[in-house]
Amino acid sequence: MSARALDRAGPLPVVVAITGASGAPYAVRLLDALVALQVPTWLIVSSHGWRLLQTESALPNLAALRTHVGADAFDACVTVFDDNDRGAKPASGSVRTAGMVVCPCSMGTVSAIAHGTSRSLVERAADVMLKERRRLILVPRETPLSLIHLENLTQVTRAGATVIPAAPGFYHAPTTIAELVDFMVARILDHLDIAHTVGRRWGDAPAEHA
Repeated sequence: MSARALDRAGPLPVVVAITGASGAPYAVRLLDALVALQVPTWLIVSSHGWRLLQTESALPNLAALRTHVGADAFDACVTVFDDNDRGAKPASGSVRTAGMVVCPCSMGTVSAIAHGTSRSLVERAADVMLKERRRLILVPRETPLSLIHLENLTQVTRAGATVIPAAPGFYHAPTTIAELVDFMVARILDHLDIAHTVGRRWGDAPAEHA
């Protein structure tokens, strides 16, 4: 396919996976931001990911998530894939994508990616990113970390993934949970090379709070 043909095809999609580690607000805000920026997004939510969304963000199913993001905007940008369908588009290396984010990323998912088990679409899609040398961003949330966790995180990093722990900074003097969430989402978007105005960077003037 020529470069001109690729331009007509539009921007490549970003694969977003939500698994069962604590951190649903990060996932929801990331999806909000991608949709607001009109970034084509392929969404995969594991069964434990849906439980997490219910527990931490009161979003028990796809209908609730779609309503939260905005139905029209969601439908225009987001394609949803079943985590049980290992034959779906994200499972194929011949299907071009801009990269993948697993946010939040459970330690079980980290382990599966580190060892290439590919038992689900989330795991297979991550495996594809590594073998095709595309961006793979993992956002784990666990504490404390065992030696097994650390070794698996080292393994995925050696394989080419970028690990962005869900550990927001405080140098921007946040006063709300939303600001802490935005800090992490901004870092994720940066590593996807997506231009955005989420959060505040070092040296920016603090926002005024009512």
